[in-house]
Amino acid sequence: MSHDPQTPAIVSLAAGGVAGAVEAFATYPFEFAKTRVQLREQKGVATPKNPFKVVAQVYRTEGIKALYKGCSTLVIGSVGKDGIRFLSFDTIKNSFKDPETGTLSPVRNLAAGMCSGVVASLTAVTPTERIKTALIDDARNEKRFRSMTHCIKTIMAEDGIGGLYRGLAGTTLKQAGATAFRMGTYNILKDYERTRDIPQTTFTNFANGSVAGIVTTLATQPFDTIKTRCQSAKGASTVEAFRSIVADYGVTGFWRGTTMRLGRTVFSGGILFTTYEWAAALMMPLVVARKEKLRE
Repeated sequence: MSHDPQTPAIVSLAAGGVAGAVEAFATYPFEFAKTRVQLREQKGVATPKNPFKVVAQVYRTEGIKALYKGCSTLVIGSVGKDGIRFLSFDTIKNSFKDPETGTLSPVRNLAAGMCSGVVASLTAVTPTERIKTALIDDARNEKRFRSMTHCIKTIMAEDGIGGLYRGLAGTTLKQAGATAFRMGTYNILKDYERTRDIPQTTFTNFANGSVAGIVTTLATQPFDTIKTRCQSAKGASTVEAFRSIVADYGVTGFWRGTTMRLGRTVFSGGILFTTYEWAAALMMPLVVARKEKLRE
């Protein structure tokens, strides 16, 4: 992520949106597999723990289209989520920076990420995650949702606007924690490299993003599992989701799907931050030139 305090808001928003869309599409089969494993198993049909086996099984029995069920919803949501997340994080972190060194302490990095995660959850993440999860769950059972728009209309008709915010508590906790750890870890690594004059290349951006993804997954997996149970096709309250996980798998059930999510976040973290850096670098000259032209 850029450390320039003068990065325009439009650049943070647009580059974050582009990065979110690319990352969501590129890693969606892992997200699909993770969600399948976290939902309640069908009687007599055990779900493999290996993400590649889940993907292969769905491909053989349901075809390639099934692996991207709910993908358009996640891509659209990721444009808004990551655009808002990068914009709010850039805004918050710039106000927290040390004026002399231009860096943030680890605690302030995490705090800035937590705040931007809450903003993203309330504005974009919860509704799109609810729709994506409902589509994936419905595809293996009742198959009553014909499309993303039909899913939205059905949920709204049955539960009103609150139906789209099913799992808000779990999603917000997950997003606050995930953004805090992902953005915080990434920027801590960037600040460390900056103070030691380590060149910022595509490789270092990807590596930093991957490390941030691993830390994020291990720290926030329980919230993600609760969120998925809440946002199934039928829906559940946070308490019901918590109890069902314990009943099905015990305490270890809260880390159900970790392998899938790790497989995704190792790549997604690298893709997200690398794409953001590229997009921001391409947009900055255009925005600066536009500002200079308006001053003339």
